[in-house]
Amino acid sequence: MASSLPTVAIVGRPNVGKSTLMNRVLGRREAIVAEQPGVTRDRKEMPASWQGRDFTVVDTGGWLPQGSGDNASMDAKVSAQSEKSMEGADVVVMVVDSHAGITGDDEGVAGRLRGRAGPVLVAVNKVDDEAREDLIWEFIRLGLGDPFPVSALHGRGVGDLLDAVMAVLPDEPAGATDSDTESEADAGMVSVSIVGRPNAGKSTLFNRLIGDDRSVVHDQPGTTRDAIDTVVETELGPIRFVDTAGMRRRARIDQATEYYSLLRALAAVDRSDIALLVIDATVGVTHQDQRLAERIDGAGCPIVVLLNKWDLLDTEAREAIAIDIDHRLHFLGDAAVLRVSALSGKGLNRLLPELRGVIAEYRRRIPTQAVNRVLRDAQAAHPAPDGARVLYATQGAADPPTFTLFANRTLPRTYLRYLERRLREAFDLGSVPVKLRVRRRSGE
Repeated sequence: MASSLPTVAIVGRPNVGKSTLMNRVLGRREAIVAEQPGVTRDRKEMPASWQGRDFTVVDTGGWLPQGSGDNASMDAKVSAQSEKSMEGADVVVMVVDSHAGITGDDEGVAGRLRGRAGPVLVAVNKVDDEAREDLIWEFIRLGLGDPFPVSALHGRGVGDLLDAVMAVLPDEPAGATDSDTESEADAGMVSVSIVGRPNAGKSTLFNRLIGDDRSVVHDQPGTTRDAIDTVVETELGPIRFVDTAGMRRRARIDQATEYYSLLRALAAVDRSDIALLVIDATVGVTHQDQRLAERIDGAGCPIVVLLNKWDLLDTEAREAIAIDIDHRLHFLGDAAVLRVSALSGKGLNRLLPELRGVIAEYRRRIPTQAVNRVLRDAQAAHPAPDGARVLYATQGAADPPTFTLFANRTLPRTYLRYLERRLREAFDLGSVPVKLRVRRRSGE
């Protein structure tokens, strides 16, 4: 997100409609919404606009007081993320539920907000008609000013709330980047998605890479529900790292939120330039890891495999997983395999150099003359069956390297794999997908 834009954080206890309000402000379904509380756990930032003013809107997980029980540790982590948003935002919108009235958790949130220097607005949600508007005045007791009646689901009153937000929103800092420049920068920016099974250590890796506890990390599988992204300045230039929800087989997805999390994760992969496939080395390469790697490879996205928790393995286990990689992920070819510990950072110093090489291969442009020379030599060494041959070829696109072959007749799939292998070897394209498109020349 553009750091120069002022930020508006949407906060409150769980299940009051924060994500629904964010989606209403954006005009599209970005945040995952469900009836049960606790769906949102990480901070999600998105660019928004109202009446010609650009800003960043931040959705947060529900704040809860420190408690006990099975979910106490998770609640504390989610609440800490919410508190960071309260402290860092230019404007805070506290969402409460008109049906429930003021709860003890609402008072806890309000108590924290009364101490902040910036403006705070109270949005009383689920006021779906005029008959319920009188309910808002109870919330004056929170001590945060006059409340605004809204229905995030239906959009009622949201425009008035946004007008009030714009009235107290600070101006953009001098020299702020305009949207056109940002779009150009985004177009050339490398996007790296972090994917893997639940509980493989993706969010720990994400937080380590961006240098901030942005994603909630917990030993409960399925903690991350949405795709969370952050732009990091590196020696390679700005890189957008995207943390995704853990991917499980669809047959094991029994909740609507998990289903939408899977869709968001797959969409993030499709938009990415590179995918970091995080595998729990203490578990080994599972069938799910294998299927996920196939899905990423099929999307044309280069893969760097990270064997996480490597420091927990003994010598015998390390030898076993090396064999496992060769057997189960053989179709990834020369994809790099890094042995790391996301928790301690050990081995991650090799990641940026590896990304540099993958980015160079992914964006490689090869002269037409060189492409045709390699294909000519390949066909001379091993002609295609039934008189089929490539007459001419050119690289039609990069990201990933894509070659268009003009042939006199249909080329067998096995022969295309042979030509792809020769192109990889000749131009050192071993770790990125290579696409071949065949066109038949008429009259041949």
